[in-house]
Amino acid sequence: MQTTTSQTLRQVKDLPGPRGWPLLGNSLQVTTSRIHLDVERWADEFGSLFRMRLAGSEILVIADHELLAEVLRDRPEGFSRNPLNRRIGTEMGLPQGIFTSEGEDWRKQRRMVMASFAPGHVRAYFPSLVKVTLRLRSRWLKAARAAKSIPLQADLMRFTVDTISGLAFGKDINTLESGEDVIQHHLENVLPVKFRRMLSMVPYWRWFKLKSDRELDRSVAVINSTILDYVTQARQRLRDDPTLQEQPQNLLEAMIVASDQPDSGLDDSHVAGNVLTILMAGEDTTANTLAWMIYLLQRNPDALRRARQEVSSIAPDPAAYSMEQMDQLVFLEACASETMRLKPVAPVVMLQALRDTVVGDVAVPRGTKVWGVLRHDSVSDRCFERPEAFEPQRWMEDAPQTLTTSAKRAPMSFGSGPRMCPGRYLALLEMKMAMAMLLSSFDIEAVETPDGGPAQERIAFTMNPVGLTLRLRERQASSLGETSVPGVK
Repeated sequence: MQTTTSQTLRQVKDLPGPRGWPLLGNSLQVTTSRIHLDVERWADEFGSLFRMRLAGSEILVIADHELLAEVLRDRPEGFSRNPLNRRIGTEMGLPQGIFTSEGEDWRKQRRMVMASFAPGHVRAYFPSLVKVTLRLRSRWLKAARAAKSIPLQADLMRFTVDTISGLAFGKDINTLESGEDVIQHHLENVLPVKFRRMLSMVPYWRWFKLKSDRELDRSVAVINSTILDYVTQARQRLRDDPTLQEQPQNLLEAMIVASDQPDSGLDDSHVAGNVLTILMAGEDTTANTLAWMIYLLQRNPDALRRARQEVSSIAPDPAAYSMEQMDQLVFLEACASETMRLKPVAPVVMLQALRDTVVGDVAVPRGTKVWGVLRHDSVSDRCFERPEAFEPQRWMEDAPQTLTTSAKRAPMSFGSGPRMCPGRYLALLEMKMAMAMLLSSFDIEAVETPDGGPAQERIAFTMNPVGLTLRLRERQASSLGETSVPGVK
Protein backbone atom coordinates (compact mmCIF):
# COMPACT_ATOMS: atom_id res chain seq x y z
CA MET A 1 0.00 0.00 0.00
CA GLN A 2 1.14 3.52 -0.73
CA THR A 3 1.63 5.81 2.24
CA THR A 4 1.71 9.23 0.53
CA THR A 5 -1.01 11.29 -1.10
CA SER A 6 -1.04 13.88 -3.87
CA GLN A 7 -3.35 16.58 -5.20
CA THR A 8 -4.61 14.21 -7.91
CA LEU A 9 -6.09 11.73 -5.47
CA ARG A 10 -9.80 11.60 -4.78
CA GLN A 11 -11.07 12.06 -1.26
CA VAL A 12 -13.49 9.62 0.40
CA LYS A 13 -16.06 12.39 0.98
CA ASP A 14 -16.09 13.18 -2.75
CA LEU A 15 -16.74 9.63 -3.94
CA PRO A 16 -20.11 8.68 -5.38
CA GLY A 17 -22.51 6.80 -3.17
CA PRO A 18 -26.14 6.41 -2.16
CA ARG A 19 -27.83 9.57 -0.92
CA GLY A 20 -28.67 9.39 2.74
CA TRP A 21 -30.50 11.24 5.49
CA PRO A 22 -28.97 13.93 7.71
CA LEU A 23 -27.41 12.31 10.80
CA LEU A 24 -28.82 8.86 9.89
CA GLY A 25 -26.87 8.50 6.64
CA ASN A 26 -27.84 5.31 4.81
CA SER A 27 -28.86 3.36 7.92
CA LEU A 28 -32.56 3.40 7.02
CA GLN A 29 -31.81 2.15 3.49
CA VAL A 30 -30.41 -1.21 4.55
CA THR A 31 -31.83 -4.28 6.24
CA THR A 32 -29.38 -5.70 8.78
CA SER A 33 -30.08 -9.34 7.86
CA ARG A 34 -29.54 -8.58 4.14
CA ILE A 35 -27.08 -5.70 4.35
CA HIS A 36 -24.48 -7.53 2.24
CA LEU A 37 -26.98 -7.62 -0.65
CA ASP A 38 -27.82 -3.93 -0.22
CA VAL A 39 -24.15 -2.96 -0.42
CA GLU A 40 -23.52 -5.30 -3.38
CA ARG A 41 -26.40 -3.58 -5.19
CA TRP A 42 -24.81 -0.19 -4.51
CA ALA A 43 -21.49 -1.52 -5.86
CA ASP A 44 -23.25 -2.35 -9.13
CA GLU A 45 -24.60 1.20 -9.23
CA PHE A 46 -21.68 3.28 -7.96
CA GLY A 47 -18.62 1.24 -8.89
CA SER A 48 -15.81 -0.53 -7.09
CA LEU A 49 -14.90 2.42 -4.85
CA PHE A 50 -17.71 4.44 -3.25
CA ARG A 51 -18.79 5.80 0.10
CA MET A 52 -21.71 5.14 2.40
CA ARG A 53 -22.64 6.24 5.91
CA LEU A 54 -23.76 3.72 8.55
CA ALA A 55 -24.05 3.89 12.33
CA GLY A 56 -22.80 7.47 12.34
CA SER A 57 -19.59 6.74 10.38
CA GLU A 58 -18.54 7.49 6.81
CA ILE A 59 -17.28 4.29 5.24
CA LEU A 60 -15.12 3.59 2.20
CA VAL A 61 -16.52 0.61 0.29
CA ILE A 62 -14.09 -1.48 -1.78
CA ALA A 63 -15.65 -3.92 -4.26
CA ASP A 64 -12.58 -4.56 -6.45
CA HIS A 65 -10.94 -7.84 -5.42
CA GLU A 66 -7.42 -6.78 -6.38
CA LEU A 67 -7.61 -3.55 -4.36
CA LEU A 68 -9.21 -5.43 -1.47
CA ALA A 69 -6.45 -8.07 -1.57
CA GLU A 70 -3.87 -5.27 -1.27
CA VAL A 71 -5.67 -3.97 1.80
CA LEU A 72 -5.86 -7.44 3.37
CA ARG A 73 -2.16 -7.98 2.74
CA ASP A 74 -1.42 -4.70 4.52
CA ARG A 75 -2.35 -6.18 7.88
CA PRO A 76 -1.69 -5.87 10.72
CA GLU A 77 0.44 -2.76 10.12
CA GLY A 78 -1.79 -0.79 7.76
CA PHE A 79 -5.30 -2.00 8.55
CA SER A 80 -7.04 -3.67 11.47
CA ARG A 81 -10.45 -5.19 11.91
CA ASN A 82 -13.11 -2.70 12.84
CA PRO A 83 -12.32 -2.03 16.53
CA LEU A 84 -16.04 -2.32 17.30
CA ASN A 85 -15.60 -6.05 16.82
CA ARG A 86 -13.36 -6.42 19.86
CA ARG A 87 -15.06 -3.68 21.88
CA ILE A 88 -18.51 -5.22 21.60
CA GLY A 89 -17.21 -8.74 22.16
CA THR A 90 -15.49 -7.62 25.37
CA GLU A 91 -18.62 -5.74 26.39
CA MET A 92 -20.62 -8.94 25.93
CA GLY A 93 -18.27 -10.69 28.36
CA LEU A 94 -16.63 -12.95 25.78
CA PRO A 95 -12.93 -13.89 25.92
CA GLN A 96 -11.04 -12.46 22.96
CA GLY A 97 -8.82 -14.51 20.66
CA ILE A 98 -6.89 -14.27 17.43
CA PHE A 99 -9.89 -13.07 15.39
CA THR A 100 -10.11 -9.77 17.26
CA SER A 101 -6.45 -9.32 18.22
CA GLU A 102 -4.13 -6.91 16.43
CA GLY A 103 -0.43 -6.07 16.09
CA GLU A 104 2.07 -7.92 18.24
CA ASP A 105 -0.71 -9.55 20.27
CA TRP A 106 -2.01 -11.07 17.01
CA ARG A 107 1.46 -12.29 16.01
CA LYS A 108 1.92 -14.13 19.31
CA GLN A 109 -1.48 -15.78 19.08
CA ARG A 110 -1.03 -16.59 15.39
CA ARG A 111 2.05 -18.67 16.15
CA MET A 112 0.17 -20.56 18.84
CA VAL A 113 -2.93 -21.22 16.72
CA MET A 114 -1.04 -22.13 13.53
CA ALA A 115 1.05 -24.68 15.41
CA SER A 116 -2.16 -26.18 16.76
CA PHE A 117 -3.71 -26.48 13.28
CA ALA A 118 -0.70 -28.26 11.77
CA PRO A 119 -1.79 -30.98 9.30
CA GLY A 120 -0.21 -33.59 11.56
CA HIS A 121 -2.69 -32.82 14.31
CA VAL A 122 -5.59 -33.08 11.88
CA ARG A 123 -4.30 -36.38 10.48
CA ALA A 124 -3.95 -37.83 13.97
CA TYR A 125 -7.60 -36.94 14.61
CA PHE A 126 -8.85 -38.44 11.32
CA PRO A 127 -10.27 -41.68 12.81
CA SER A 128 -12.40 -39.63 15.18
CA LEU A 129 -13.58 -37.50 12.28
CA VAL A 130 -14.69 -40.67 10.51
CA LYS A 131 -16.64 -41.62 13.65
CA VAL A 132 -18.47 -38.26 13.67
CA THR A 133 -19.23 -38.61 9.95
CA LEU A 134 -20.75 -42.06 10.54
CA ARG A 135 -22.91 -40.61 13.31
CA LEU A 136 -24.26 -38.03 10.89
CA ARG A 137 -25.03 -40.82 8.42
CA SER A 138 -26.83 -42.81 11.11
CA ARG A 139 -28.91 -39.76 12.02
CA TRP A 140 -29.83 -39.16 8.38
CA LEU A 141 -30.52 -42.85 7.77
CA LYS A 142 -33.18 -42.79 10.51
CA ALA A 143 -34.76 -39.73 8.95
CA ALA A 144 -34.71 -41.28 5.46
CA ARG A 145 -36.30 -44.54 6.63
CA ALA A 146 -38.99 -42.57 8.48
CA ALA A 147 -39.51 -40.30 5.45
CA LYS A 148 -38.86 -37.26 7.64
CA SER A 149 -37.52 -33.91 6.50
CA ILE A 150 -34.15 -32.96 7.95
CA PRO A 151 -33.45 -29.43 9.27
CA LEU A 152 -30.31 -29.14 7.17
CA GLN A 153 -28.32 -26.39 8.87
CA ALA A 154 -29.12 -27.58 12.39
CA ASP A 155 -27.86 -31.08 11.63
CA LEU A 156 -24.76 -29.80 9.85
CA MET A 157 -23.97 -27.56 12.81
CA ARG A 158 -24.21 -30.58 15.11
CA PHE A 159 -21.71 -32.28 12.79
CA THR A 160 -19.28 -29.36 12.80
CA VAL A 161 -19.58 -28.75 16.57
CA ASP A 162 -18.88 -32.43 17.27
CA THR A 163 -15.95 -32.36 14.85
CA ILE A 164 -14.28 -29.24 16.18
CA SER A 165 -14.90 -30.18 19.82
CA GLY A 166 -13.17 -33.52 19.35
CA LEU A 167 -10.24 -32.19 17.35
CA ALA A 168 -9.70 -28.98 19.26
CA PHE A 169 -10.52 -29.96 22.83
CA GLY A 170 -10.56 -33.75 23.03
CA LYS A 171 -14.27 -33.64 23.96
CA ASP A 172 -16.67 -36.14 22.44
CA ILE A 173 -19.83 -34.11 23.11
CA ASN A 174 -21.81 -36.13 20.51
CA THR A 175 -24.72 -33.78 19.84
CA LEU A 176 -25.56 -35.90 16.77
CA GLU A 177 -26.69 -38.89 18.84
CA SER A 178 -27.57 -37.36 22.20
CA GLY A 179 -30.29 -35.09 20.88
CA GLU A 180 -28.93 -32.33 23.09
CA ASP A 181 -27.56 -29.14 21.63
CA VAL A 182 -26.75 -27.04 24.69
CA ILE A 183 -23.42 -25.56 23.59
CA GLN A 184 -24.60 -25.30 19.98
CA HIS A 185 -27.71 -23.39 21.04
CA HIS A 186 -25.70 -20.91 23.10
CA LEU A 187 -23.09 -20.39 20.37
CA GLU A 188 -25.85 -19.62 17.87
CA ASN A 189 -27.02 -16.75 20.08
CA VAL A 190 -23.72 -14.88 20.02
CA LEU A 191 -22.86 -13.88 16.44
CA PRO A 192 -26.27 -12.49 15.39
CA VAL A 193 -26.39 -10.21 18.44
CA LYS A 194 -22.79 -9.11 17.95
CA PHE A 195 -23.45 -8.27 14.29
CA ARG A 196 -26.58 -6.27 15.10
CA ARG A 197 -24.76 -4.32 17.78
CA MET A 198 -21.90 -3.44 15.44
CA LEU A 199 -24.41 -1.85 13.02
CA SER A 200 -26.62 -0.24 15.64
CA MET A 201 -27.06 3.54 15.69
CA VAL A 202 -27.65 3.59 19.47
CA PRO A 203 -25.96 1.24 21.97
CA TYR A 204 -29.13 0.85 24.01
CA TRP A 205 -27.89 -2.32 25.78
CA ARG A 206 -25.49 -0.23 27.84
CA TRP A 207 -28.48 1.34 29.65
CA PHE A 208 -31.24 -1.26 29.48
CA LYS A 209 -31.63 -4.82 28.21
CA LEU A 210 -34.30 -6.45 26.14
CA LYS A 211 -35.31 -10.10 26.49
CA SER A 212 -32.86 -11.06 23.72
CA ASP A 213 -30.03 -9.29 25.58
CA ARG A 214 -30.82 -11.16 28.79
CA GLU A 215 -30.87 -14.44 26.86
CA LEU A 216 -27.48 -13.51 25.43
CA ASP A 217 -26.08 -12.91 28.92
CA ARG A 218 -27.21 -16.39 29.93
CA SER A 219 -25.63 -17.91 26.83
CA VAL A 220 -22.33 -16.10 27.44
CA ALA A 221 -22.28 -17.37 31.04
CA VAL A 222 -22.74 -20.97 29.86
CA ILE A 223 -20.12 -20.57 27.11
CA ASN A 224 -17.55 -19.08 29.50
CA SER A 225 -18.18 -21.82 32.07
CA THR A 226 -17.81 -24.51 29.40
CA ILE A 227 -14.56 -23.01 28.10
CA LEU A 228 -13.14 -22.75 31.62
CA ASP A 229 -13.93 -26.43 32.15
CA TYR A 230 -12.19 -27.33 28.86
CA VAL A 231 -9.03 -25.42 29.84
CA THR A 232 -9.00 -26.75 33.41
CA GLN A 233 -9.39 -30.35 32.28
CA ALA A 234 -6.69 -29.96 29.62
CA ARG A 235 -4.24 -28.52 32.17
CA GLN A 236 -4.97 -31.46 34.49
CA ARG A 237 -4.25 -33.92 31.65
CA LEU A 238 -0.94 -32.19 30.99
CA ARG A 239 0.00 -32.43 34.69
CA ASP A 240 -1.02 -36.09 34.89
CA ASP A 241 0.84 -37.10 31.72
CA PRO A 242 4.08 -35.16 31.12
CA THR A 243 4.55 -36.85 27.73
CA LEU A 244 1.70 -34.67 26.44
CA GLN A 245 4.04 -31.69 26.70
CA GLU A 246 5.95 -33.14 23.76
CA GLN A 247 3.00 -34.70 21.94
CA PRO A 248 -0.25 -32.83 22.66
CA GLN A 249 -3.33 -34.83 21.68
CA ASN A 250 -5.53 -31.92 20.60
CA LEU A 251 -5.42 -28.25 19.69
CA LEU A 252 -6.25 -27.05 23.20
CA GLU A 253 -3.36 -28.97 24.74
CA ALA A 254 -1.06 -27.65 21.99
CA MET A 255 -2.18 -24.07 22.69
CA ILE A 256 -1.58 -24.45 26.43
CA VAL A 257 1.90 -25.88 25.82
CA ALA A 258 2.66 -22.98 23.47
CA SER A 259 1.33 -20.40 25.91
CA ASP A 260 3.49 -21.85 28.71
CA GLN A 261 6.70 -21.34 26.75
CA PRO A 262 9.05 -18.71 28.19
CA ASP A 263 8.47 -15.24 26.72
CA SER A 264 5.32 -16.38 24.87
CA GLY A 265 3.45 -13.37 26.25
CA LEU A 266 0.32 -15.54 26.42
CA ASP A 267 -1.79 -16.85 29.26
CA ASP A 268 -5.03 -18.74 29.85
CA SER A 269 -7.13 -15.72 28.81
CA HIS A 270 -5.60 -15.97 25.32
CA VAL A 271 -6.18 -19.72 25.31
CA ALA A 272 -9.83 -19.23 26.33
CA GLY A 273 -10.34 -16.60 23.64
CA ASN A 274 -9.07 -18.96 20.98
CA VAL A 275 -11.15 -21.85 22.28
CA LEU A 276 -14.18 -19.65 21.61
CA THR A 277 -12.80 -18.50 18.26
CA ILE A 278 -12.26 -22.08 17.09
CA LEU A 279 -15.69 -23.17 18.29
CA MET A 280 -17.52 -20.33 16.56
CA ALA A 281 -15.48 -20.27 13.37
CA GLY A 282 -15.53 -24.06 13.08
CA GLU A 283 -19.29 -24.31 13.50
CA ASP A 284 -20.95 -21.63 11.40
CA THR A 285 -18.75 -21.27 8.34
CA THR A 286 -18.30 -24.94 7.46
CA ALA A 287 -21.91 -25.91 8.22
CA ASN A 288 -23.36 -23.10 6.10
CA THR A 289 -20.99 -23.79 3.20
CA LEU A 290 -22.06 -27.43 3.27
CA ALA A 291 -25.74 -26.41 3.30
CA TRP A 292 -25.21 -24.17 0.28
CA MET A 293 -23.25 -26.92 -1.53
CA ILE A 294 -26.02 -29.47 -1.06
CA TYR A 295 -28.58 -26.90 -2.23
CA LEU A 296 -26.58 -26.00 -5.36
CA LEU A 297 -25.73 -29.60 -6.29
CA GLN A 298 -29.36 -30.66 -6.01
CA ARG A 299 -30.25 -27.92 -8.50
CA ASN A 300 -27.45 -28.87 -10.91
CA PRO A 301 -27.92 -32.56 -11.77
CA ASP A 302 -24.90 -32.85 -14.09
CA ALA A 303 -22.55 -31.66 -11.36
CA LEU A 304 -24.33 -33.87 -8.81
CA ARG A 305 -23.95 -36.89 -11.08
CA ARG A 306 -20.23 -36.25 -11.61
CA ALA A 307 -19.63 -35.76 -7.88
CA ARG A 308 -21.45 -39.00 -7.09
CA GLN A 309 -19.44 -40.91 -9.70
CA GLU A 310 -16.18 -39.61 -8.23
CA VAL A 311 -17.21 -40.65 -4.72
CA SER A 312 -18.39 -44.07 -5.92
CA SER A 313 -15.06 -44.80 -7.59
CA ILE A 314 -12.73 -43.35 -4.93
CA ALA A 315 -14.46 -43.35 -1.53
CA PRO A 316 -17.61 -45.51 -1.58
CA ASP A 317 -17.42 -46.71 2.04
CA PRO A 318 -17.60 -44.02 4.77
CA ALA A 319 -16.48 -46.51 7.39
CA ALA A 320 -13.20 -47.01 5.52
CA TYR A 321 -12.33 -43.42 4.64
CA SER A 322 -8.65 -42.47 4.48
CA MET A 323 -6.85 -39.15 4.10
CA GLU A 324 -5.54 -40.36 0.75
CA GLN A 325 -9.08 -40.90 -0.53
CA MET A 326 -10.13 -37.43 0.58
CA ASP A 327 -7.13 -35.91 -1.21
CA GLN A 328 -8.26 -37.59 -4.44
CA LEU A 329 -11.79 -36.09 -4.40
CA VAL A 330 -10.76 -33.23 -6.65
CA PHE A 331 -14.17 -32.62 -8.23
CA LEU A 332 -15.82 -32.52 -4.82
CA GLU A 333 -13.25 -29.91 -3.79
CA ALA A 334 -14.06 -28.01 -6.98
CA CYS A 335 -17.73 -28.09 -5.92
CA ALA A 336 -16.70 -26.52 -2.62
CA SER A 337 -14.71 -23.82 -4.42
CA GLU A 338 -17.63 -23.03 -6.71
CA THR A 339 -20.02 -22.94 -3.76
CA MET A 340 -17.78 -20.49 -1.92
CA ARG A 341 -17.56 -18.32 -5.06
CA LEU A 342 -21.33 -18.04 -5.41
CA LYS A 343 -22.38 -18.23 -1.76
CA PRO A 344 -19.53 -17.01 0.44
CA VAL A 345 -20.42 -17.36 4.10
CA ALA A 346 -18.21 -14.33 4.80
CA PRO A 347 -19.28 -11.91 2.03
CA VAL A 348 -18.03 -8.77 3.81
CA VAL A 349 -14.99 -7.71 5.82
CA MET A 350 -15.00 -4.63 8.04
CA LEU A 351 -11.67 -2.88 8.60
CA GLN A 352 -10.13 0.39 9.74
CA ALA A 353 -7.05 2.22 8.41
CA LEU A 354 -4.25 2.50 10.97
CA ARG A 355 -2.28 5.12 9.00
CA ASP A 356 -2.71 7.52 6.09
CA THR A 357 -2.61 5.46 2.92
CA VAL A 358 -3.97 5.17 -0.63
CA VAL A 359 -6.40 2.64 -2.11
CA GLY A 360 -6.55 2.84 -5.90
CA ASP A 361 -6.81 6.56 -6.57
CA VAL A 362 -8.41 7.40 -3.22
CA ALA A 363 -6.63 9.00 -0.27
CA VAL A 364 -7.52 7.06 2.86
CA PRO A 365 -6.80 8.95 6.11
CA ARG A 366 -5.92 7.16 9.31
CA GLY A 367 -9.05 6.03 11.13
CA THR A 368 -11.14 5.57 7.96
CA LYS A 369 -13.57 2.67 8.23
CA VAL A 370 -13.54 0.27 5.27
CA TRP A 371 -16.22 -2.16 4.09
CA GLY A 372 -14.87 -4.87 1.79
CA VAL A 373 -17.34 -6.50 -0.63
CA LEU A 374 -15.91 -9.98 -1.19
CA ARG A 375 -18.42 -11.31 -3.74
CA HIS A 376 -18.72 -8.46 -6.26
CA ASP A 377 -16.00 -9.65 -8.66
CA SER A 378 -16.66 -13.33 -7.95
CA VAL A 379 -19.99 -13.08 -9.78
CA SER A 380 -18.82 -10.61 -12.43
CA ASP A 381 -18.30 -11.45 -16.09
CA ARG A 382 -15.11 -9.41 -15.82
CA CYS A 383 -13.59 -12.40 -14.01
CA PHE A 384 -15.75 -15.40 -14.92
CA GLU A 385 -17.63 -16.68 -17.94
CA ARG A 386 -21.28 -17.39 -17.10
CA PRO A 387 -20.67 -15.98 -13.59
CA GLU A 388 -24.13 -16.86 -12.26
CA ALA A 389 -23.84 -20.54 -13.23
CA PHE A 390 -22.75 -23.30 -10.86
CA GLU A 391 -19.89 -24.87 -12.84
CA PRO A 392 -17.40 -26.66 -10.56
CA GLN A 393 -15.39 -27.84 -13.56
CA ARG A 394 -14.01 -24.33 -13.98
CA TRP A 395 -11.76 -25.05 -10.96
CA MET A 396 -10.37 -28.31 -12.37
CA GLU A 397 -6.84 -28.44 -13.72
CA ASP A 398 -8.04 -30.10 -16.93
CA ALA A 399 -10.71 -27.46 -17.61
CA PRO A 400 -10.71 -26.36 -21.27
CA GLN A 401 -10.15 -22.73 -20.30
CA THR A 402 -8.05 -22.34 -17.19
CA LEU A 403 -9.02 -19.45 -14.97
CA THR A 404 -6.63 -16.52 -14.87
CA THR A 405 -4.60 -16.08 -11.72
CA SER A 406 -6.58 -12.95 -10.91
CA ALA A 407 -9.94 -14.71 -11.30
CA LYS A 408 -8.82 -17.59 -9.07
CA ARG A 409 -8.04 -15.09 -6.35
CA ALA A 410 -11.32 -13.20 -6.64
CA PRO A 411 -13.41 -15.24 -4.15
CA MET A 412 -10.91 -15.04 -1.24
CA SER A 413 -13.01 -17.65 0.54
CA PHE A 414 -10.56 -18.03 3.41
CA GLY A 415 -9.36 -14.44 3.39
CA SER A 416 -6.07 -13.18 2.01
CA GLY A 417 -2.71 -12.05 3.25
CA PRO A 418 -1.20 -12.74 6.68
CA ARG A 419 -4.59 -13.21 8.33
CA MET A 420 -5.79 -16.00 6.05
CA CYS A 421 -7.92 -18.51 7.93
CA PRO A 422 -5.69 -21.06 9.72
CA GLY A 423 -8.48 -23.68 9.70
CA ARG A 424 -8.97 -23.90 5.92
CA TYR A 425 -7.36 -27.37 5.67
CA LEU A 426 -9.72 -28.79 8.28
CA ALA A 427 -12.76 -27.04 6.80
CA LEU A 428 -12.20 -28.54 3.33
CA LEU A 429 -11.64 -31.97 4.86
CA GLU A 430 -14.91 -31.77 6.80
CA MET A 431 -16.78 -30.71 3.66
CA LYS A 432 -15.39 -33.57 1.60
CA MET A 433 -16.16 -36.18 4.24
CA ALA A 434 -19.73 -35.05 4.84
CA MET A 435 -20.47 -34.75 1.12
CA ALA A 436 -18.85 -38.09 0.26
CA MET A 437 -20.92 -39.76 2.97
CA LEU A 438 -24.11 -38.13 1.68
CA LEU A 439 -23.50 -39.03 -1.96
CA SER A 440 -22.48 -42.64 -1.26
CA SER A 441 -25.32 -43.43 1.14
CA PHE A 442 -28.32 -41.40 -0.06
CA ASP A 443 -30.19 -39.97 -2.99
CA ILE A 444 -31.28 -36.37 -2.52
CA GLU A 445 -35.03 -36.25 -3.05
CA ALA A 446 -35.39 -32.53 -2.33
CA VAL A 447 -33.79 -29.51 -0.74
CA GLU A 448 -36.71 -27.29 0.15
CA THR A 449 -37.04 -23.65 1.20
CA PRO A 450 -39.77 -22.24 3.47
CA ASP A 451 -41.64 -20.55 0.59
CA GLY A 452 -40.78 -22.99 -2.20
CA GLY A 453 -38.72 -20.37 -4.04
CA PRO A 454 -34.96 -19.88 -4.34
CA ALA A 455 -33.05 -20.00 -1.07
CA GLN A 456 -32.85 -16.61 0.60
CA GLU A 457 -29.64 -15.26 2.10
CA ARG A 458 -29.43 -13.95 5.65
CA ILE A 459 -26.34 -12.50 7.28
CA ALA A 460 -25.61 -12.44 11.00
CA PHE A 461 -21.82 -12.15 10.89
CA THR A 462 -21.82 -15.17 8.59
CA MET A 463 -24.19 -15.60 5.65
CA ASN A 464 -26.53 -18.57 5.65
CA PRO A 465 -29.46 -19.91 3.63
CA VAL A 466 -32.82 -19.41 5.31
CA GLY A 467 -34.61 -22.51 6.57
CA LEU A 468 -33.44 -25.29 4.24
CA THR A 469 -34.89 -28.75 4.77
CA LEU A 470 -33.49 -31.92 3.22
CA ARG A 471 -35.32 -35.07 2.19
CA LEU A 472 -33.25 -38.18 1.52
CA ARG A 473 -33.77 -41.68 0.20
CA GLU A 474 -31.45 -44.49 1.24
CA ARG A 475 -29.32 -45.71 -1.66
CA GLN A 476 -29.47 -49.40 -2.38
CA ALA A 477 -26.40 -51.55 -2.93
CA SER A 478 -27.17 -51.91 -6.63
CA SER A 479 -27.00 -48.15 -7.04
CA LEU A 480 -23.30 -48.27 -6.27
CA GLY A 481 -22.52 -51.60 -7.81
CA GLU A 482 -21.73 -53.04 -4.35
CA THR A 483 -22.99 -56.03 -2.44
CA SER A 484 -24.09 -53.85 0.49
CA VAL A 485 -24.20 -50.29 1.60
CA PRO A 486 -21.27 -49.99 4.03
CA GLY A 487 -22.28 -49.67 7.65
CA VAL A 488 -26.04 -49.76 7.00
CA LYS A 489 -27.85 -52.42 9.00
